[in-house]
Amino acid sequence: MPALLPPPRTGPARLLDIEHLTRVEDGRRLHALLWRPGPGWRMASSAVLGGGIAERAWVLNAQVAHGYRRTDPDRHLADVARAAGARGPGVGLMTAADVSAHGRARDGGVEAVVTAGISVRGWAAVPGEGAAGAAPPGTINIVAALPVALSDAALVNAVMTATEAKVQALLDAGLDCSGTPTDAVCVAARTPRDGADVHAFAGPRSAWGARLARAVHRAVGASLPAPS
Repeated sequence: MPALLPPPRTGPARLLDIEHLTRVEDGRRLHALLWRPGPGWRMASSAVLGGGIAERAWVLNAQVAHGYRRTDPDRHLADVARAAGARGPGVGLMTAADVSAHGRARDGGVEAVVTAGISVRGWAAVPGEGAAGAAPPGTINIVAALPVALSDAALVNAVMTATEAKVQALLDAGLDCSGTPTDAVCVAARTPRDGADVHAFAGPRSAWGARLARAVHRAVGASLPAPS
C-alpha cells in the first residue's frame, strides 16, 4: 500500500485538526480523514476498529469502494492508519461516501466533523428480522470532540445526544429517515486529571451536551449531498 501523504496544514488551530489523505486501492483513488490528537483523550465509539470506551490516540474515517467485500475491516483500517503514520490505539470508521466532502461545525468549544452517504437510508425500527453481519457501507460517520473530561456515563450520554442531533438534522433537511444501516459515531473528551472537573452529564439540555448537539446538527446538515 503506498504511503499516505497529508497536504501542508494552513489556517487557525482547531480542536479537530483533520488531515486529508489520499491512497490508491484496486486502481481507485480514495480519500481519508485522520485526526491525531495524541495522548490525553478518551473516546466512546461504535466503530468497527477501536469501538467502546477507552483512551485513543487517533481517529481515521476512510473511504472504501462501493461494493466493499473485505471481511477484516478492522485490520484494513489499522493498515491504512499505520501507512499514514498513526501510532498507538485508535478508532477507525469507514464509508463508501467521499469523505473529502465533509461537513464541520463548532459551538462553544465543541467541534464536529461529519461525512454522509445517504443512498441507503431508512428508519431504525422496521418490521422483520435484522440481517446477519454488516450492511453495505453507505454511512453517516460522526466524529466530535469536547475540550473537557466526561464520566463514562456522560460519554455514553454524549453518543446519544450526537445521534439525536443527527436525526434532527436529517428531518430538518426533509429526509424521511433516521439514518443509514451502518452509521457510526465517535465522541472524544479529555482524559480526567487530578483536581480537574469531570462532567457527569452530556444530554442535550446540559451545557456541554447542548453545544455538542448544535455542532453535530450543523455538521450533519453541511455534510448532506445537495438534492438532485
